[in-house]
Amino acid sequence: MFGALNRFISRLDSDSPAQSARNGQSAFGFQVLRNKNPEIPIEPWYDFVVGINGRQIDNADPNLFATEVRNCAGSNVSLALWSAKGQRLRNLALPVPSPSPTLGVTLQWASLALTENIWHILDVSPNSPADLAGLLPYGDYIVGTPEGAVHGEAGLGELVEDYLDRVLRLYVYNHEYGVTRIVEITPNRSWGGFGALGCVLGFGALHRLPVPLNEPGVGPGETLFETARFSNEETRPSQEASIPYQTSAAQPSNEFLVPATMDLPPPSAPPTSTSPAPPRSARKPRNVGKERSGFDDMFKEGEQKSKEEDFAPTSKSAGVPPPPKGKGGPPSSASGPPSAAMKSTEPAPADGAEVTSTQETVPGGEEKDG
Repeated sequence: MFGALNRFISRLDSDSPAQSARNGQSAFGFQVLRNKNPEIPIEPWYDFVVGINGRQIDNADPNLFATEVRNCAGSNVSLALWSAKGQRLRNLALPVPSPSPTLGVTLQWASLALTENIWHILDVSPNSPADLAGLLPYGDYIVGTPEGAVHGEAGLGELVEDYLDRVLRLYVYNHEYGVTRIVEITPNRSWGGFGALGCVLGFGALHRLPVPLNEPGVGPGETLFETARFSNEETRPSQEASIPYQTSAAQPSNEFLVPATMDLPPPSAPPTSTSPAPPRSARKPRNVGKERSGFDDMFKEGEQKSKEEDFAPTSKSAGVPPPPKGKGGPPSSASGPPSAAMKSTEPAPADGAEVTSTQETVPGGEEKDG
């Protein structure tokens, strides 16, 4: 995830030369290689001279720069310096001696993008070549090598491959102590861990050189190079010109006014006009009833059409006729067939009377005596 974010910010920073030119720093400048005057607070390699006497340097001719310095003999020359530590711009006024009008620094025309080739030490494995060389995690930054120029994220890896099992010298800057030292390391793959150096490196916009600890950092929302201006830059409208009101004049510092005891003039009465106000035109009443009746008629017409299409009977039309009334009760059922079993019962005879037999017809035509 951090790798993808790094690549995204690097693409955004690809247009930094154009943006830096608009913000007061140029895409190119004179990089300080050597400073022979210890009284001048200029750091070799980290500082770039991008402006002189309020003008931005846009010409790589060193003779023009030297001529401008000689013209300031016996006075001060103003230099605009861009530092790779925190990517900040500052102005520095230096005296130029009249016998020998020089500054005592060695410069070369270079791109500010050279300071982006920095590798941040994030982690160091124990007993690795990086650990034996004394590299410190989080505080150390590899800024270069005496062996040659290194460009791009893969540049250091290619250099390490060329120096396997040989001594490689690196320029390492420590952010906590603010010093740059030379580290000798011997890359090899037989130390028992991962990689030829045994350390984790960070590269890109998230791993640039931070502001030194003895200087205040940049707060959220602050813009770098906001106050740096050159005389040959195009003027930009200031924010104060867009303010539609003016603030009151500042009170003298020796006078303090308490709001409760301030003598304020009485409020002036509102101006009275002698001319009568123009009569207001009466508004025409809106005929709401007609509009409402028009909507009702439209809804009724639509409802009528819908009923006609659906063949829905209206409330006035006759409905389905009721069934005819029946005459009398329900029709009587026909007499059924005689019962298959007939049993005659008679009252029991008195004593001495003849008892008659009862016959029962059994299916099959047989008779059974009782």
